[in-house]
Amino acid sequence: MSEPPIAESVPQPAPGAEDHLALDFVNSAIAVPGGRFIDFLGTPEATNRWLTERGLAPADAGVREMCAAQLRSLREHLRVLFAARVAGLPAPPSALSAVNDALSRAPTAALLRWDDRSGPYRAAPCPTTEILDHVLATLAAGAADLLTGPDADRLTACGSTPCNRYLLRHGRRHWCSTRCGDRARAARAYTRRTR
Repeated sequence: MSEPPIAESVPQPAPGAEDHLALDFVNSAIAVPGGRFIDFLGTPEATNRWLTERGLAPADAGVREMCAAQLRSLREHLRVLFAARVAGLPAPPSALSAVNDALSRAPTAALLRWDDRSGPYRAAPCPTTEILDHVLATLAAGAADLLTGPDADRLTACGSTPCNRYLLRHGRRHWCSTRCGDRARAARAYTRRTR
């Protein structure tokens, strides 16, 4: 897995990724032409940068390989669920179990805390040691919301080979970017010319 290259070669976020963090997360591993692969969670440093840019972790979170591997695992389970949803197939139980496990990692209620000077107060339980659990639960909840919400019927896979990204379809658009659309149209034109 390689570090993300310079910004010009990285495609813009797929349609819907700005509104659905889970879609952005699932698309954090990108297959690009030429057999290359960009993984924004490929190293602990890259993972920490991706989480920080999205407000999910502080810049000094110190993500370790074990944490990055757990995030990559959740991403693959979510990709399986997205693929099943797009294809209209039943979801594999292992993927559902992994997402439900991530959903249950972070408590939903603010806990009662006590400050010696100001007394009792409520605070969400997300100290630095629980950042990963909070991130996993947040991403899993976002994916569950997308898969069960009003945008679920618009979820589709990019129709351009070798792209592996998902997007929310707008009208007839079946590509995640202009670059993928141009590549698909060029491939169709080449096929017509060579017949």
